[in-house]
Amino acid sequence: MAKSPWSEPVTQALRADGIELAALHPSATPGFEGGKAAGARLLAERSRVLSDLQEKLFANGRSGDSRSVLPVLQGMDTAGKGGIVRHVIGSVDPQGVDHAAFGVPTPAEKRHHYLWRIRKQLPRGGQIGVFDRSHYEDVLVVRVHNLVPPEVWSTRYDEINEFERELVDAGTTLVKVAMFVSLDEQKKRLARRLDRRDKYWKFNPADIDERGFWPAYREAYQAMLDRTSTAHAPWYVLPADRKWFSRLAVTELLIDALSGLDLDWPPARFDVEEQKRRLAAS
Repeated sequence: MAKSPWSEPVTQALRADGIELAALHPSATPGFEGGKAAGARLLAERSRVLSDLQEKLFANGRSGDSRSVLPVLQGMDTAGKGGIVRHVIGSVDPQGVDHAAFGVPTPAEKRHHYLWRIRKQLPRGGQIGVFDRSHYEDVLVVRVHNLVPPEVWSTRYDEINEFERELVDAGTTLVKVAMFVSLDEQKKRLARRLDRRDKYWKFNPADIDERGFWPAYREAYQAMLDRTSTAHAPWYVLPADRKWFSRLAVTELLIDALSGLDLDWPPARFDVEEQKRRLAAS
């Protein structure tokens, strides 16, 4: 049997507990000893495993199982959240996926509690949900840009922990991934969008403005990790300069989450032998 290119499980290699973002190297590949080519080969193999596990989850959901898996993708612009959705979540049956992207709240959303729009998008039983950005915007962007007073956003950490405890108790497995791209790599990715007509639609001039708030965002992300990485809903810190590693790592995190559900195929709700006889006679 070939030696695994992982020197330790991805859940250990990326666990956020005690990590200092100031010392993080966004081009690192924690726990993975192979290069890009090895990563690509392994991703193809592991994507098939993920797809099989997701099919079992979906089948059980169709049979009344209320459990779900919810990856939460949080990161600065160009960190690769969309690539995770396309290349990782895209490898499974779309029938079994509930996807939600959270941008600037609409006027209607602003009239409600910040978790109101989040609750509306929670995955159904048997689904893999995907949050592209999430409720954490309300302790990140809101904090950095002083959209509400500190006495308001500072209470949200505990509120989010309670909310996630509620989700876990109801059968949702959270996979929270904080993606960190370097300033240099982000600049390259933004430049590529400006160099390609087919990528103009992805470019937002405000992304350049946000680069000036980088130190404030790092402070906000550090507080988020310190305050909301819990035993029931831990954060995983993902260096995101290498897209191939990001996609492989999230694939492995989802495989781990689904494997933890100990899924099996649901039993038939009919007499199999009787249906075989009926089919043969038809």
